[in-house]
Amino acid sequence: MKVLLLGATGATGRLVAQQLLERNIRVSVIVRAIERLDASFTRDKRVTVICADVFDLSVQQLTHHLVDCEAVISCLGHNLSWQGVFGQPRNLVSGVLERVCLAIQTNPHSSPVKVILMSSSGVQNKQKEQRTSWHYAIVNTILRVAIPPHRDNETAAWYLQNLSQSAKLAIEWVAVRPDTLTQHPTPTEYQLHRSVQFDPIFDAQQTSRGNVAHFMAELLTNASLWQHWKSHMPVIYNK
Repeated sequence: MKVLLLGATGATGRLVAQQLLERNIRVSVIVRAIERLDASFTRDKRVTVICADVFDLSVQQLTHHLVDCEAVISCLGHNLSWQGVFGQPRNLVSGVLERVCLAIQTNPHSSPVKVILMSSSGVQNKQKEQRTSWHYAIVNTILRVAIPPHRDNETAAWYLQNLSQSAKLAIEWVAVRPDTLTQHPTPTEYQLHRSVQFDPIFDAQQTSRGNVAHFMAELLTNASLWQHWKSHMPVIYNK
């Protein structure tokens, strides 16, 4: 298996790459600066590094990079800085995801390509009823208007939920929704739920980046786990 990993230089993306290689999965990464990757990673023969700004790649270019990939994992996100939150591109996650999905459909594989999106517990699952407080609904509406990354993450997840019937023949997907992320890199026990169990703003729980990375890698190597969660938005909490 070969996976196209987006966001490999980020805090979670690095751990996802490590988990994939531990399972002997070949990894192709698109990065703006190769020096942001660990030297041991770039020396690994199972790793292909493509130096480019992923947001600037066309559908045709992405099609070329996806030729022999059976899965795509997006750990893209906005930097927690003024420029990262309010600067361009404001649609980094959703814009790249949409082009990736169009590229997959342009050159269909023999079996559906698996797409895993790193989302957030703050992104509501529109196709599954969730219990949220009125306090959360008000704050979430304000965040959607005032904080571009939140709206971008929502747009990306909802794009997957609304894939056309023809796209569903080429793509299978899972949107992983961690709660408040912690930096702990080593996987521990974690819980998975189909909907949010705690208010993401007023009763936020913790999810380690190591657990997110482990779950994403497991989705690609455990067929029954994939069948259980495909077309869903599992919420992951530390146990």
